[in-house]
Amino acid sequence: MNDPLSLRSFFDDLEAWVHLSRAAILGGAVRLIFVWVLAWLANRLVKVLAKRIVDRVDDGDDSRLTSAEKRGQTIALLLRSLGRVVIVGVALLLSLNVFVDIGPLLAGAGILGLAVSFGAQSLVKDLIAGFFILFENQFAVGDDVEAGGKAGVVERMTLRAVILRDVRGVVHIIPNGQITTVSNLTRGWSRAVIDLTISYDTELDRALQVLRDEAARFEQDAEWSRNLSGPVQALGVQDLSNVGVVIRIVARTFPGSQFEVGRELRRRLKNRMDAEGIEIPILQATVHAGLAPPVTPQGKP
Repeated sequence: MNDPLSLRSFFDDLEAWVHLSRAAILGGAVRLIFVWVLAWLANRLVKVLAKRIVDRVDDGDDSRLTSAEKRGQTIALLLRSLGRVVIVGVALLLSLNVFVDIGPLLAGAGILGLAVSFGAQSLVKDLIAGFFILFENQFAVGDDVEAGGKAGVVERMTLRAVILRDVRGVVHIIPNGQITTVSNLTRGWSRAVIDLTISYDTELDRALQVLRDEAARFEQDAEWSRNLSGPVQALGVQDLSNVGVVIRIVARTFPGSQFEVGRELRRRLKNRMDAEGIEIPILQATVHAGLAPPVTPQGKP
């Protein structure tokens, strides 16, 4: 057990150091505990609210994220991050106010913040741009976007920056103030576009019939039809190139499914064309090589 004399001497030394009575020190300690318990409860409440938001928009299908689910996850992520900062900041101020009058400190901090804001215009620009990105719902966590000269999936969003991860796994952190144009590849619906080139020697009408038949088979496939939000169409001749006739096939998909649908559809179309004997031309170049004409001693051929 602790010696009462040592505890008494400890409080005596503490009183002399902070110039406060023992009752004031004990009261301040109780208030500190109360402040941080409230902060812990507030943080728990923010986490519960964030989870409620995610659960509210969850449709139970884990194979695909809807627009509502992406927006709900984005709002929940921002609520947790901003809530943590605000709660800790308020708790620190209240803790300081237990022993020191923070009124003059807040007034000085306001003047200092005004001075800093003039030197941190880019930060203010990022925060304002981030607010409008969220307010206008330009994109959300999980969207595949092109922004700030980079492309990738949105992994995280804050009021200051957007974190993208590209197909190579590289993480790009883009300040919101540098985002002037956003191309969202997964908003509402997407489309897989496939251009196939066939030889000029191929009977065009028969090739179109074969491709349309294979597109219809793909559309009726139970495994892949759940990724489609519209028909798979062989639109027809897209171009007459120097290699062959270009035929365009398009498939309307749910957001984010256009890549896997495009890869599978290309595989099936290639196998079907091989089976039907439809030739895919190969670009060839002919090089003519010969001997240089003999040169006479006078330099004339």
